Amino acid sequence: MESQVRGGTRWKRFAVVMVPTVAATAAIGVGLAQGALAASFSVSGQSFKVTAEELHGKGFAQYGAIDSGYTMSGEKTLHPVAVSSFKSATIKSLCQSVVTPNIPVLGSVSLTLKAGSSGDKDKQVSAKNLYIDVENLDSSKAVFHGIDIGVAAGDTGADKGGKGPGMKEGKGQANPNGFAQQATAADLYDVEQTAWATTAGTFTLPGLSMKLQQGKHECY
Repeated sequence: MESQVRGGTRWKRFAVVMVPTVAATAAIGVGLAQGALAASFSVSGQSFKVTAEELHGKGFAQYGAIDSGYTMSGEKTLHPVAVSSFKSATIKSLCQSVVTPNIPVLGSVSLTLKAGSSGDKDKQVSAKNLYIDVENLDSSKAVFHGIDIGVAAGDTGADKGGKGPGMKEGKGQANPNGFAQQATAADLYDVEQTAWATTAGTFTLPGLSMKLQQGKHECY
């Protein structure tokens, strides 16, 4: 089975590319009611941007959750996110950027990280048990293989017969009875996303390059 959808999304629609808005909003409401936490740590007051030429993942699952964190002034806050998870993934031409504004004398300072070849398969970024807490995402094309929409989030892990890596453990989780989707594989092209957290069992970055620059220099 294969499902293909073109276009972009925002977190209020709550899925990589396809979940109906009504279901998404309900899922966020459940997460808030349960006081769910997605990341296994308190997220910083800065989201970051990520681009990739291609992302190919196996064992995909996605569910709604809430990240607990701080504002830049230190106040506690919450961020509704769509947690996209993969048992394994390869990424072509990864770029990650974060901008710190209002630094005395310097103004804004950008941290940019790049890794992974566009053509050489042996030099692409790879990850296992990858979780990305996404606020918004755009992709020119997404293809899902063997997709199930409307699965209980707690049943997406292999221990429950699901296709994904299981819900993230740590300081808290999303509601295991909440809305989720899963697929045996997912292929995304021309990816642009804003995220609050990324965690992985392993994250391999061939050709890693990190640069600090004054001013605003983002991946997109």
